Amino acid sequence: MELTNLCQSVVKIARKAGDFIRRESERFDRTQVEEKGRNNLVSYVDKQAEQMIVEGLSQLLPEAGFIAEEGTGNRLHGGLNWVIDPLDGTTNFIHGVPPYAVSIGLIQGEEVVLGVVEEAFSGECFHAVKGRGAWSGNKRLRVSVEKDLAKGLIATGFAYDTTEIDHTLAILKQLLIQTHGFRRIGSAAIDLAYVAAGRFEAFYEKNLNPWDVAAGILIVKEAGGIVSDFHNGENFLFGKEIVASCTPQLHRKLLETIQLLRTN
Repeated sequence: MELTNLCQSVVKIARKAGDFIRRESERFDRTQVEEKGRNNLVSYVDKQAEQMIVEGLSQLLPEAGFIAEEGTGNRLHGGLNWVIDPLDGTTNFIHGVPPYAVSIGLIQGEEVVLGVVEEAFSGECFHAVKGRGAWSGNKRLRVSVEKDLAKGLIATGFAYDTTEIDHTLAILKQLLIQTHGFRRIGSAAIDLAYVAAGRFEAFYEKNLNPWDVAAGILIVKEAGGIVSDFHNGENFLFGKEIVASCTPQLHRKLLETIQLLRTN
């Protein structure tokens, strides 16, 4: 399997889905929304984009399985599986507020070997293949070199489940004091891509699903960044918590704050 050529084909599929999402945004009716849970929304755009993506990927790699947010074609394969979020940032999309993204990752076992994030509104595409670097178009992506948390711009997201809201707000309060500031843009895939591009120094969030982060994990790593769970371990793809940072020093300081306030 030649991953570089495969990635180029996946980029085309992601762009096609992104073009569809962008067209639909111009005529989207907010009444066409379903609720999967509290503040967990889905529309026909999510479902049709996912169908489009699954059909395209099935032709590229017929032997691979699927882990897709809306369940299209879901079947696990022992080796290779596509991990898909057809519209990461659905709430943003529904309200007409960018960004929102197509996220496609390919995992071998539990290791991400290919990742593509297409920012649907702007058309900017981030992509990476294991061992080949991270890119936006022909531009090589590099994480920030900032080591001081106090000079970092940090991104986060808020879980649909509010049972841990006190811990969430305690961490947020402390990091607001310790950093340049926060951004909550509503798409984990884009947050991770922006860490890879050096726009954010770090991103953290809890209660995410693999389709939210799979592609972004590899893009950050291939741009020179660090990815862990909240305990500096490796359980970030399926473990529902992730921290992605630009340097070991900043990563360590961010983890110290998260761990301290989650145990108090």
